[in-house]
Amino acid sequence: MLESIVRCVALAAAATPLLVACGGGKASDPGAITPTQCSGSTCTGQGAPSSATAATALCPAAADIAANTYLGGAGSGEVVSLSIDPTKMTYSLTYLASPIPAQQSSVQNTRAGLTITGAVQHPPSGSLPTAAQIACAFQLQQGTGTLSGNTYTTPYNANNPPTIYVGFGVAGGGIPGATVNLKGDSTAALLFPNVESRSFDFYPFLAFSSVSTSIADLQGNWNALLYHITPTQNFAAAATTAQETYDASGNCSVTSGATNTQCDTSSSQWAKDAAGSYFTSTNAPHIQTPAFSALATGGASHLILGKLNGKIVPVVVRTGYVNENLLSIAIDDESGIAMMAPATTLTSGSFDGSFIGADSNFAYTATLINGQSGGFLKPSTMTTQSTFTLDYTQTHPGLIAATDNNGKSGNVIAVGGLYGIFLNGEENGGVTATSANSQTSNSPYFGVGALIQPQ
Repeated sequence: MLESIVRCVALAAAATPLLVACGGGKASDPGAITPTQCSGSTCTGQGAPSSATAATALCPAAADIAANTYLGGAGSGEVVSLSIDPTKMTYSLTYLASPIPAQQSSVQNTRAGLTITGAVQHPPSGSLPTAAQIACAFQLQQGTGTLSGNTYTTPYNANNPPTIYVGFGVAGGGIPGATVNLKGDSTAALLFPNVESRSFDFYPFLAFSSVSTSIADLQGNWNALLYHITPTQNFAAAATTAQETYDASGNCSVTSGATNTQCDTSSSQWAKDAAGSYFTSTNAPHIQTPAFSALATGGASHLILGKLNGKIVPVVVRTGYVNENLLSIAIDDESGIAMMAPATTLTSGSFDGSFIGADSNFAYTATLINGQSGGFLKPSTMTTQSTFTLDYTQTHPGLIAATDNNGKSGNVIAVGGLYGIFLNGEENGGVTATSANSQTSNSPYFGVGALIQPQ
């Protein structure tokens, strides 16, 4: 069954190795996601999108892309604001919250508040099936900025570059990565002498051009999939599922009969952040056991209420915190991202299609879902890397059980043309060789994908 699906929609699934939804409509109210493949003379030429967008366009016109700012979260635990100008072929990216060190001499001085600018370029001709698709994809070149009087330059690996695909109302893929070297900080090196440096080509990223600033839109019952990494624990990775209920004021409680015993997305009421477009909750909960429990305080949760295809898509970023002042020392560096979806029963076939996403392997991946069958494919070759099955019994409405071909189990959620998956075991090709030094655990596996072709 799966192989026949692959043959039928391989071209659609290969649209781009990025995390994005495509389709018609406008940014604040995207239409149905029904991209049309082109061939021969119907393909547009490579280059920036035309200012006059056809009805079958995969992404907005250049002027519309330039007019939008995309607010989102990254797997690094960062809240990011991104702008792209397809005419000037430049980008601007601001880290609104971040646990990533901006200089190797101090892990507590992070990229928060830093704005970097740089050039963008489209992927090379032939790297995607059509020129129209290439015109919607932007590789972020090395960027620079100034923070506290110091110049900061992002790393760049041409073999696995941070790449953003812009769709209608959404932008995603990967933002610039970083090298995290605890040994460059004398205090951290003393406390954690066995933690080796890690370099990440990019961090998975999902952002929206339209977000809700009303916390009342979070009211209801939700399923959450969370994925966090803790650098001071040798970059140990953890993922979990949670069932949570929010009231109209942004207070969380554990849903009756939930698998979790605490609210994993927030510990306190959500309050509007000073940045104005998202929400923050102090003293964020942990899904990993801290190395020094008494010192593990100060981390914050950030909530972005994305609006996509008429749905609210909550994205929660946990931003770790480190304070090296011996009088107020804190080591709470667990950081990561979560996707939430309504606790509403899903039926087999209700989110069938071809998805593209970025995952915890620091790679871009394609996913095909057809009823109870699913599979991960390598976008560049469209070869199947692994398969999984879906069980729609749903003890918890909207939380689909998933089991891969090696018997590893997990869950899937879906909302607004996005889906998230968690599998408690090795999955989907392993960590990209050039990212994370291939030492970051590929278990558990976590991924988020966006629909590019419904079934």
